Amino acid sequence: MRCALEQIKKYVRAANYLSAAQIYLINNFLLKKTLDFQDIKPRLLGHWGTCPGINFIYAHLNFLIKKHRVPTIFILGPGHGFAALQANLFMEGTLKTYYPQATHDYVGIEYLIKNFSWPYGFPSHSNPGAPGVILEGGELGYSLATAYGAVLDNPGTLIACVVGDGEAETGPSATAWHLNKFIDPTKNGVVLPILHLNGYKISGPTIFGRMTNKELKSLFYGYGYEPFIVEGGAIYKKMLITLETCYQHIDALRKNDKNIRPPMIILKTPKGWTGIKKLHGQKIEGNCLAHQVVVTHAKTDRSELQALENWLHSYQFNTLFDEKKGFIDDITSLIPENTLCMGANKHTYADPELVNKLLLPNLNGMTEDIIHPGSMGASSMRFAGAYLAELIKLNQTNRNFRMFSPDETYSNKLDKVFEETTRANLQAQKAWDKDISVDGRVIEMLSEHSLQGLMQGYVLTGRHALFASYEAFIQIVSSMVDQYMKFLHVSRQFPWRGELPSLNYILTSSGWRQEHNGFSHQNPGFISNILQKNGDYGRVYFPPDANSTLFVLEKCFQSRNKVNVIVAGKTFEPCWLTPEQAKIELEQGLMIWDFASDPHPDIVLAGVGDYVSLEALAAIRLIRQETPAVKIRFVNIIELSALGLGYSHSLTEEQFDTFFTGDKPIIFNFHGYPAVLQQLLFPYGNTKRFYIHGYVENGSTTTPFDMHIRNRTSRWHLALEVFSLMAQRGVIETKVVMRLNKKYKKKFMEHTRYIKQYGVDPDEIAKWQWSGE
Repeated sequence: MRCALEQIKKYVRAANYLSAAQIYLINNFLLKKTLDFQDIKPRLLGHWGTCPGINFIYAHLNFLIKKHRVPTIFILGPGHGFAALQANLFMEGTLKTYYPQATHDYVGIEYLIKNFSWPYGFPSHSNPGAPGVILEGGELGYSLATAYGAVLDNPGTLIACVVGDGEAETGPSATAWHLNKFIDPTKNGVVLPILHLNGYKISGPTIFGRMTNKELKSLFYGYGYEPFIVEGGAIYKKMLITLETCYQHIDALRKNDKNIRPPMIILKTPKGWTGIKKLHGQKIEGNCLAHQVVVTHAKTDRSELQALENWLHSYQFNTLFDEKKGFIDDITSLIPENTLCMGANKHTYADPELVNKLLLPNLNGMTEDIIHPGSMGASSMRFAGAYLAELIKLNQTNRNFRMFSPDETYSNKLDKVFEETTRANLQAQKAWDKDISVDGRVIEMLSEHSLQGLMQGYVLTGRHALFASYEAFIQIVSSMVDQYMKFLHVSRQFPWRGELPSLNYILTSSGWRQEHNGFSHQNPGFISNILQKNGDYGRVYFPPDANSTLFVLEKCFQSRNKVNVIVAGKTFEPCWLTPEQAKIELEQGLMIWDFASDPHPDIVLAGVGDYVSLEALAAIRLIRQETPAVKIRFVNIIELSALGLGYSHSLTEEQFDTFFTGDKPIIFNFHGYPAVLQQLLFPYGNTKRFYIHGYVENGSTTTPFDMHIRNRTSRWHLALEVFSLMAQRGVIETKVVMRLNKKYKKKFMEHTRYIKQYGVDPDEIAKWQWSGE
């Protein structure tokens, strides 16, 4: 053990030097001469405080990996400690695999250090350009959930997940500790959480840093772990012994030893360990002042420059590295063989050999044959549930598909899946529990953050997933999805990162039919978030009926490197399209519905979303009854992206005009916020002819139709706008409009009186059906 400890200590010294040097040096990388101002970078960027602990952990993990030949993924929660991770990737040689300049000689050292936090060099945080990285860790809180997602259906894999004690204060981290209760270690990989407790955040102490050891052990024991605290003197020896103990516990868990709890490590080291102890009379090491850049004026202040030089010399890097031969044997002997290096784990960059294709159901026999539009009805979510059940059945052997939902699989009418699987849960089961087992393919937890993290970890390691949620509450993870889309964007710059399955969402229980739960449940903001992101990553689908929902699901599961959002209701609604028509509309992204359209239209109505499309169709029936002279075209839009309308790429203005005419007014009835659709329509010519209706933040506990009235998406509002526009264009007389305005103003008042008295919409609304001509 003594020999191993000396090797690890030397490794950590080298890694600490490289971590600090990356932050400060632009010349004189091996300190061959006295450090001078011109050797210091003009902008000092990076975070030193967490780096020594990361290097300490990485070195000990290398010893464990080499000893047991265990495939391991390293997930770094405090991504601001990237200088440390980059140093380790350089030392193990993985960086050179993808960046040939990162050689173990002077040229490689120069390349590593100079390019850190440098324009068009390496970023300051973990990023997709770093081998082995599946989490950026810039926005804190997601490391542990991502780690648990990555071990799902990944038996034999160990994930060492470093959670910073600042990160551990976040809500997502707090709930993610419970994920050990959903993952069977006999059929999946295992996560070893390492709480990196250095006691401080940017400007003050962490909560965990001021807790006693008894409190810490009690907390994590309550979470279901066996916590091991590593601190104090002989800390290298303690860490080596603790890691070995944890590995033996993990091995026992894999063999289904019920007496063993999953282990976790609480590592207590000083903030900025081994760095400058004091500066200008202030405590640095072991204080929040070590968090980021310590000697901030090293380029202009001689005393700070001297402090930096003394600090860097303390690592005696010249005894650990030769500018021609590279690292000494004591260091290289600690590094695992190439395929076992943590930066080289194939799961972390979606190696095509490891990404099993998802077997998709045959839609023949699953769709509904429609004889007349609107004559039959179905629930889009019931159809989706049947599709997902078959999908799970087809992929039972491959074990490469998971569903995630915050306790809403039943509520969202997707429970058909429980004919083929269950909900995973390792806790004690009661006789009356339903659809729960140790190895279910569905994970339900009332933490959207944890579910999002699970899905990201699962997909980023090459598997397929679906997240089903109430529309209003998926907003909780909007920022996480933003971060994921950034990861996708950057990943495309690196050809060695494989094609990833897409993140797929079903948003149902939409605000239009959350009239019973009220205003808090009415929020289409997630759609806005996706559609406002620049780039070709986000797709939002609005299938108008059950048949089209099936084709959208199929397309989403076939796609790669996307974030797909399916917005569809769960209530029993009319079926409008035959399977053939649904397929054509999806291929185009939109379609003229001939059954509801006239030739040579005076005006165009467009629906984007199932409930608002129904209102638009009901408006067309009213308009034809009230003003037969008005010729109308109806266009249904099934797909939107940040690039505009239509499939894959936005429509050109010429293509747009083939659907919407070149000069007629267009009234859009949109599922979400009008401003979002408005920005997508901006490129399409004369925007003055666009009239957009949508959700305008008016809601309550009321009736379904009253939701449309409150937000001006009702058939009556649409019809009144058509009447007004047609009078302006001379298609109908002004006196006709005045009469109709009076008539429908009265209907609005009558409707309000009716629902106040009876609590439901009148039959003319609730039982309305399309009747063809």
